[in-house]
Amino acid sequence: MANYCTYQDRCHYEVEQKMREFILIPEAKDEILLYLIKENYLNEERFVRSYIRGKFYIKDWGKNKIRIHLKQKQINDKLISSCFDEIDDDDYRNTIQKLYTAYFSKQKGMKDYQKRMKCIRHLLSKGFEYNEIQNSITEQ
Repeated sequence: MANYCTYQDRCHYEVEQKMREFILIPEAKDEILLYLIKENYLNEERFVRSYIRGKFYIKDWGKNKIRIHLKQKQINDKLISSCFDEIDDDDYRNTIQKLYTAYFSKQKGMKDYQKRMKCIRHLLSKGFEYNEIQNSITEQ
């Protein structure tokens, strides 16, 4: 399990899911979890921070989509909210503008207002907030 946690940051939920593959008594599972936490192989905050950075800076996901996926991994709301400082506000706005411009230029055969609405729907599906989208695209 230490190798599993060393390969990439994991949350408690992922480790518990992996341990279900093995036939272990509950005391052994608890002992393994305690060891991983004590030796700092398993750290929820580190996992959340790296997850947020990766999904935003590599996959261009918005905060809503990141929050939903972290909740599916049974991460606490307070921890999620406190770790969103990993995303710089200027980077967030610039990413929205970049994605909007790129998607807008790909749309063919439509009127501008149709392109605009399609781009907004695309950004919403990537997890960006409507208010942030409006603020970022009106600055262009």
